[in-house]
Amino acid sequence: MDISIVIPLLNEQDSLAELVTWIEKVMKNNNFSFEIVLVDDGSTDHSWETIEQLASTRSTIKAFKFRRNYGKSAALQQGFEAAKGEVIITMDADLQDSPEEIPELYRMIVEDGYDLVSGWKKKRHDSRLTKNLPSKLFNRVTRWNSGIKLHDFNCGLKAYRHEVVKNIEIYGEMHRYIPVIAKWAGFKKIGEKVVSHQKRKFGKTKFGIERFINGFLDLISISFVTRFGKKPMHLFGLLGTLLFIAGFIIAGYLAYTRIFMEAYKMTDRPLFYFGLLAMILGTQLFLTGFLAEMIARNSLDRNKYQVSKTIG
Repeated sequence: MDISIVIPLLNEQDSLAELVTWIEKVMKNNNFSFEIVLVDDGSTDHSWETIEQLASTRSTIKAFKFRRNYGKSAALQQGFEAAKGEVIITMDADLQDSPEEIPELYRMIVEDGYDLVSGWKKKRHDSRLTKNLPSKLFNRVTRWNSGIKLHDFNCGLKAYRHEVVKNIEIYGEMHRYIPVIAKWAGFKKIGEKVVSHQKRKFGKTKFGIERFINGFLDLISISFVTRFGKKPMHLFGLLGTLLFIAGFIIAGYLAYTRIFMEAYKMTDRPLFYFGLLAMILGTQLFLTGFLAEMIARNSLDRNKYQVSKTIG
């Protein structure tokens, strides 16, 4: 199969029929073999009934319905697990992502050899104050932190090589950082394509300003887990050691001045309490790293690494 199109959705009953028809038109015009994987993330409208109607006359539709709303990351993960295409395309169900972009995204994966191609909605039709400006700030921070030169990490329209989606796992709100997760999983050829952004035709956006707060917290989380998840002592042990040494030097200096320079009592100087606090925090951080290292070494996936090629 050439392409699997994974579409997470929540309360999009009005747009589904038009979206599926549009996708089918593009696929047939380009002679692609394809499947459409629809994941209903706990919709409370008639989205699932609409999906059932569409699937009753089409063998290309594969669909899943969650019992409740688990979030976009869970829906994408379900779609990735079910997808069988050589290239997996993800897009939103609100008709703001154009299926006309699919052929070029597919070509960039198959012919240009990209592992992942992310869409860039260079010209947006969203509110500048509530979405455009926060998105620019969010993308700038993510670029700086990850080293991946993408303009729009959160664009729902992306293309993946089959091996990528089968070797990464997304959860929580980590769908915003799939390029980052893919890079740290060893898939480093990540590209970008300017894509058209349509005005929302039905319904309303499912995301508020809180997504940016959650996004920054998730970035901190994923940065720590991917870099230090299997070696927490490298972070906590280093910080703890540095703090303890700093506190010990302060205590040594105060003791020297008290003994040889007849200065004030150590406990009369504020610096004494800073040194004591540094040694206590350093000890706690070191012990935290030690305990985390013991947990990591006894976890079931401690030796779970990705092998890209084998012989024999």
